[in-house]
Amino acid sequence: MRVGSFVLGAQFPGQGQGEALHRAVRSAEVAEEAGLDTVWLAEHHFVPYGTCPSAVTLAALLLGRTRRLRVGTAVSVLPTVHPVALGEQAALLHVTSGGRFSLGVGRGGPWVDLEVFGAGLEAYEKGFPDSLDLLLRWLREPAVGASGDRYRFREVPVVPRPSESLSEEPGPEVVVACTSPSSVRMAAERGLPMLLGMHVGDEEKAEMVALWRRHARTAGRPAAEIHGAGHVSAGVCQIADRRTDAAETLLKAMPGWLRQGLGAHVTVDGRARQMRDPHAYTELLCGLHPVGTPRLCADRLAATGERTGISRFALLVEGSGDLAATEENVRRLGAEVLPQLR
Repeated sequence: MRVGSFVLGAQFPGQGQGEALHRAVRSAEVAEEAGLDTVWLAEHHFVPYGTCPSAVTLAALLLGRTRRLRVGTAVSVLPTVHPVALGEQAALLHVTSGGRFSLGVGRGGPWVDLEVFGAGLEAYEKGFPDSLDLLLRWLREPAVGASGDRYRFREVPVVPRPSESLSEEPGPEVVVACTSPSSVRMAAERGLPMLLGMHVGDEEKAEMVALWRRHARTAGRPAAEIHGAGHVSAGVCQIADRRTDAAETLLKAMPGWLRQGLGAHVTVDGRARQMRDPHAYTELLCGLHPVGTPRLCADRLAATGERTGISRFALLVEGSGDLAATEENVRRLGAEVLPQLR
């Protein structure tokens, strides 16, 4: 079982954006010190829900500041970037970090980002599979050209080639954020592990893993690949000596952040959307994930792994909104929870 943190650079009410990003960087540095496996970095545009607009850029900074920690994007929003540009960045980080970079990609949402970056709504609604395939070709082939409807260009050499990394990994792993049966199928047919959201409980995650395996077998993926797929479960982690104290910490801080952050999202086409009740959502997260004593947190993670078959976790550790409390939370996760899992 591999446990990592999930970093959004969340801007809580009353905080500045620099404060949020400083906490994000410090929590990642402490994660390496505490013995965590990975730091997963979220990417958002124009909203205080997350102040990191380029997960791959922040990943470069953190890879330079760490020596052991794996750093991944969770996720880079593929419809708003050219797949070759993202592929070049991913290859560069893979080669220069000695294979410590993981590229998580997702479809994002129908947000105004699509307008600002010129991608258009079609890139979100229909273009993700083609963009993903072009990205994968860039990471696996020595030269790539394209002749599709969205991307058309002559064949060019891949520089740097991911296989040139001085590590045992042929290229950066690619993980796909999955929220629907169609996205599960898309990932499975390509043999790509899934990143499953923190709003989803064990039962639904187990169903998605089972569906992924069925589609992967139907697509003829190798048995070893299916059995060894390293799916990632996103969640929340808050540690205290009493469960009530851990939950209280989140219930005091997270609803204000969620209300401010989620409410700032603007759709590109004016479609109606319904926002979750921030307090009820925080309560849901406290019930689904490792929130409580170290023993409870370890048991919750072990139970999720047993029920779902998922072996990797990306845990939101900044739910208090406070730098010192976040650092303490990460250190306790490493010192008091991980040893119980290993």
